[in-house]
Amino acid sequence: MALALLAAALACSPAAAAEPFYKGKTISLIIGSNTSGGYDTYGRLLARHMGNHIGGHPSFVVQNMPGAGGLRSANHLYNVAAKDGTVMGIFDQAVFLDQLLGAATLRGDVSKFNWIGRLIGNSAVLFAWHTAKVKTAADALINELIVAAPGSSSRLNWTALNALAGTKLKLLTGYEGPASAKIAMERGEVEALSLPWSVLQAENPEWLRDKKINLILQTGIEKNRTLPDLPRMVDLARNEDNRKVLEIFATSSVVGRSFVAPPGVPKEQVDELRAAFMAMVQDADFLADIAKLNFDLEPMAGAELQAFIAKDYPPALLERAREIARRNAN
Repeated sequence: MALALLAAALACSPAAAAEPFYKGKTISLIIGSNTSGGYDTYGRLLARHMGNHIGGHPSFVVQNMPGAGGLRSANHLYNVAAKDGTVMGIFDQAVFLDQLLGAATLRGDVSKFNWIGRLIGNSAVLFAWHTAKVKTAADALINELIVAAPGSSSRLNWTALNALAGTKLKLLTGYEGPASAKIAMERGEVEALSLPWSVLQAENPEWLRDKKINLILQTGIEKNRTLPDLPRMVDLARNEDNRKVLEIFATSSVVGRSFVAPPGVPKEQVDELRAAFMAMVQDADFLADIAKLNFDLEPMAGAELQAFIAKDYPPALLERAREIARRNAN
């Protein structure tokens, strides 16, 4: 009888009664692009692995939500998605830059998202089809280059580069995403576009192998480690002041392929998701998947990412950057 009473007491204890929050649950992963390019590829990579590191092992269901340069998904995550820890998302890195530059695009405050972690920064590479006159960054200062710019980030970068470096990039923005832009380039409708370097290597290695494209420049503050001789966007600035303004536009490369939970998610779930994210990026199966895809990995913890999003910039430089952004909007 004593044993029976002890067993009953243990069964009723809080430790025994408590089950993992995510047991039996599904996490929806909202990807703010169509089924191509870096956001989708890295998003689906996370969806395959992260649940293994969350108590209760929830499954992930992916939903692509392209539109408005990533804003459709960002606004959904901020204003509509459940705030209980069962929804995560990844959207265009320029949503952060848009708010920094004073663009009234996100219906909310990007710093109030719960930033879960980053898989990789995005020093994207601008590349041109082999038939284009522009073969190098120096050529882009002399000859017009027709560039597909389906996302907010690329539109802002190239508008800033034209203003602060004197490049002659002509932007075409009517493409839904990287897949349609790549088709347009092969058809000769545009001459160039940009992709994360790792995604370009993984998705179109034949373009590099067969010299179908020429690499023009890279957008990040730091260079891709395998492209030490390819100039950065900031390297083309006409003077030091212009360079500092271009660095503001390049800050979105730090955000890169990052994941968020909506604002208002309980701290316990945010902490659990952040811990699971960092455990995932050290997991052997995840790393094997990264190697198989020939992808790069530059993880950043959620708390560090949250602090970066909240960083302040000199008002005078921000005002110059905002003026360029207003030109982009017009």
